[in-house]
Amino acid sequence: MPGLRDRITDAGYGLAWSLVCRLPESWARGAFRFGADVAWRRQGPRVQILEANLRRVVGPGASGADLRALSRDAMRSYGRYWFEVFRLPVIPVQRLISEMHDSGDVDKAFGYLAAGRGVIFALPHMGNWDQAGAWIINRGAGSFTTVAERVQPESVYERFVAFREGLGMEVLAASGGASRFGILAQRLRAGRVVCLPCDRDVTGAGIEVEFFGEKARMMGGPAALAVQTGAALMPAVMWFEGEQWGVHIYEEIPVPAEGDRKRKIAAMTQQLAQVFEGGIREHPADWHMLQRVFVADLDPARLAAADAATAADGTGAAADGTGAAADGTGAAADGTGAAADGTAAMADEP
Repeated sequence: MPGLRDRITDAGYGLAWSLVCRLPESWARGAFRFGADVAWRRQGPRVQILEANLRRVVGPGASGADLRALSRDAMRSYGRYWFEVFRLPVIPVQRLISEMHDSGDVDKAFGYLAAGRGVIFALPHMGNWDQAGAWIINRGAGSFTTVAERVQPESVYERFVAFREGLGMEVLAASGGASRFGILAQRLRAGRVVCLPCDRDVTGAGIEVEFFGEKARMMGGPAALAVQTGAALMPAVMWFEGEQWGVHIYEEIPVPAEGDRKRKIAAMTQQLAQVFEGGIREHPADWHMLQRVFVADLDPARLAAADAATAADGTGAAADGTGAAADGTGAAADGTGAAADGTAAMADEP
């Protein structure tokens, strides 16, 4: 039976979905912005990690005041993400499409799908990826598949799975059941879309890349799937554009002609990191990274265990490299939700 804390958490998410969809939009938006400001002023552990990550983006030349202003904007952006998640069920589909400002290789990506070739959209944790997912589905993809971390309480995980399935997504659990890598590969070979946020290592055995001039760990799943299936690996970056949204789909990252599987995956993941770096530099406030990404910030014991797992796996992407790619429930997996950081509903990033 779920404990009292789990029942309270589940009730809180249920209440948030109910209230945010019923309150006047301006009231609900203001409440989430207020929650973001409270969390930012408290400067709890997650905000400190956010600022450490943003310091790499802006460089050592930026003043402390500039960094704090940027982290405030980032927390407000993060608060907006949560506001929109809870309100997404009542946002008209036409608005999701017409108010998305898309650029880059959008037509090429959907052209691949029309021709029967699978597409992997590799994403950083930016903007509103749930809204972008709804846009992809209604833009013509029909559906897509992603991976979600199974977190506690189970009831909250099930709420988010039901929410995303209601939008048209297929959500695979990161643990338990059939091989998620195999299912994702099947979907891609069938000419469908897979979306995987991958700008931080969730499994503890990700691939080491150069990122903002430092070593960081990222998930190798998107590259591994491209190597395995021949699907097009296309990075996509999302951001908020006024009251609307923006997305840029970058050109396909091809599978290298030389090297073994491990080297190909590593090279493609490094290219993803370079693309993400450019997108984050353009929209730093919309990078919702409240977790450790850079090797210098990671626990040494965790790094040692990750290196051992990677060496044993032999691919640079332990297990199947998809991990909890979606990080995927938005649930309070690490205790950074309302009680911990004073936010309205800002838990671990989705």
